[in-house]
Amino acid sequence: MGLFKSKNKLFGNRISPACEYCQFGTRSRDNAMILCSKKGVVSPFYSCNKYVYMPTKRIPKRRPNLPDFTAEDFKL
Repeated sequence: MGLFKSKNKLFGNRISPACEYCQFGTRSRDNAMILCSKKGVVSPFYSCNKYVYMPTKRIPKRRPNLPDFTAEDFKL
């Protein structure tokens, strides 16, 4: 047996297949569609049998902007 018993995916194990994260997909210039080397032009949320997850294609969600706090905000 090897050291790794299961595949641990970056960003969690519950990622639904989508062409925007696929090895064969490339975003179009307008970021509206995916250019797939296997299926042609497809929707970003489409997936086919050739889907291969590529974690480096994930774009992280932005954090919400926090308000600016001053020292007086923390006084009792």
